[in-house]
Amino acid sequence: MLNLLFTNPLSFLIFIMALLVAVTIHEFAHAWMADKLGDPTPRLNERLTLNPLKHLDPIGTIALLIARIGWGKPVPIDPYNLQNPRRDAALISLAGPASNLILSLLLALISKFLPYTILATFLLPMITLNVALGIFNLLPIPPLDGAKILTGFLPVKWGVKLEEELSQYGIFLLIVLIFPFFGGTSLAVRIIWPIIDLILNLLL
Repeated sequence: MLNLLFTNPLSFLIFIMALLVAVTIHEFAHAWMADKLGDPTPRLNERLTLNPLKHLDPIGTIALLIARIGWGKPVPIDPYNLQNPRRDAALISLAGPASNLILSLLLALISKFLPYTILATFLLPMITLNVALGIFNLLPIPPLDGAKILTGFLPVKWGVKLEEELSQYGIFLLIVLIFPFFGGTSLAVRIIWPIIDLILNLLL
């Protein structure tokens, strides 16, 4: 994506705008769900906001620019404020990817009433990035949302055991997934792109 800065500055600018929207909505959804479930921690840490600067993670943003896969700054939560910590943590994690996919659906519906040039220039990158961010974060690898979603809805004994095992290798697996080994394409993109492509075909 960085090459667009020199070859097509307008496309790069649109990508950055889409990135800011996708990451902001994703992290805000985490904060909003935690707040609704009784945890004021995100609000106290000024994360219950649509200000993009509060939600950008330096490494996750660089990963998005280089490997087209990344993440935002994790929203802090205090499980002691939750009535059902495991289930509620899973719901908070699910809120992020769900918000990206819901936004993609809304943008796709709006696109039906707009000229194709506007869709191709502005909405398509935003829809694509939101779908990609949502699906990528559903992968069950720490620190991605999918890990907490999976372990949170499993029976407690299985969930705790799986969480312990995943936490040992999560960062290593994540690095392997996002590093562009295959001709400049990351393994994560190769794994999830067929799913992203299917969703985009359904939406558009």
